[in-house]
Amino acid sequence: MTDLTTFSQIRAVLRTAPGPDLSAHDAASARNGQLTKPPGSLGRLEELAIWYAGWRGDPRPGLWAPQVLVFAGNHGVAAQGVSAFPAEVTVQMVANFKAGGAAINQLSKLAAANFSVHPLELERPTADFTQGPAMSEAEMCAAFATGWNAVDAQADLLITGEMGIGNTTSAAAIATALLGGDGWAGRGTGVDDAGLARKEAAIAAGLAANGDRSGLGVLAALGGRELAAMAGAIAGARAKRIPVLLDGFICSAAALCLQAEAADALAHCQAAHLSAEGGHDRMLDAMGLDPLLSLGLRLGEGSGAALAVQILQGALACHSGMATFAEAGVSDG
Repeated sequence: MTDLTTFSQIRAVLRTAPGPDLSAHDAASARNGQLTKPPGSLGRLEELAIWYAGWRGDPRPGLWAPQVLVFAGNHGVAAQGVSAFPAEVTVQMVANFKAGGAAINQLSKLAAANFSVHPLELERPTADFTQGPAMSEAEMCAAFATGWNAVDAQADLLITGEMGIGNTTSAAAIATALLGGDGWAGRGTGVDDAGLARKEAAIAAGLAANGDRSGLGVLAALGGRELAAMAGAIAGARAKRIPVLLDGFICSAAALCLQAEAADALAHCQAAHLSAEGGHDRMLDAMGLDPLLSLGLRLGEGSGAALAVQILQGALACHSGMATFAEAGVSDG
């Protein structure tokens, strides 16, 4: 268990995070050039396999033990009428996750992933960020550490998902604080025009009430415990050189806070999909990430990332399973 109790400690681990194994990366690249196919004919699958090989330190890797972590938290800003559903739905959905009834359960099974759900003090929502910080430094660090410590060192891929009524408002507020501009608020759970107006007003009030614009400061002031835990898990995976597939709008907002603290904090990450939630494309552009899928998904839970595991598995099956020209006795020209 890693004890992370201050912003300074978190910043230190982000600054000292390991990079990929360059020898494995280069060996995988060399192998890719020898496989029985025209150069570049598998498109991004080739890039994905080489990226993954570098982070796993294996020039001919497999993907056998993905992990899916879903974190759940309740938000004080929900009192502003920013969601189409009441806060008690968070608790009800946690029960559904545990019973295996949610979309993420089905997609985790399909990916043969180890799935677990982690509720974070659901009986004690974060503070309403329109009045001041949603979390103190200690509260944010505790949630971050929960995510960090939930990462299985034996996993070879990580996916983080979330559940929390009001969390698209938090994610939009984070994007506004860190990236500027407007139009980050979307329909989320399906709010009407009046609900969207309340959401935009809450975000404006949250920015006015909270001045810290550092990545961790914004995560504490405008985020939620589940966003902080996702950020912690993403950072914890980096410390173990475990690649990450990022899910949609809310997961990306958590990741954005890490990038705001360390420019290369997301080098071990790929964007699994483009969410239908407005602004996700701009968020991905800011992180320099190109999504693997674009299917109009906006469920959250880690569902888009769990689905994209199949893409990465396909990339690795081709890279590690195909024969080279020499092995197949095929002339390479």
